[in-house]
Amino acid sequence: MRILFVEDDAMNRRVVRDMLDVAGATMVEADLAEAGLRRIEEEEFDLVLLDLRMPGMDGFEVIRRVRARDDAKRTLPIIIVTADTAIDLTERCLATGADEVLFKPVAMDALFDAIGRILAKRAGGDLLF
Repeated sequence: MRILFVEDDAMNRRVVRDMLDVAGATMVEADLAEAGLRRIEEEEFDLVLLDLRMPGMDGFEVIRRVRARDDAKRTLPIIIVTADTAIDLTERCLATGADEVLFKPVAMDALFDAIGRILAKRAGGDLLF
């Protein structure tokens, strides 16, 4: 499984990489939203982990741009990873087109559960990650 993590904090990227290594997933990094969009354009991913608050473009705009594509990448699963604790944040993320929302600090079981739910939904069954 190839996962793109768009996150401006290098320590957060390292922590998540270590978690995904345990599961045998390959994580590709982008430190800004624009770089993440370029990687989505140029490469194939099974899933995107996306920080919501980054310098420049935020995660909401990244979601909008991915969902507005006219190719199969518009359905790329996106999991928001955020430290933002606004009351309506989860609903706003899902309404914008995110598949899941995780809050920092991300726990390994929460990450794997979210990925598993997305995989199961995509496969139409009960797959575990």
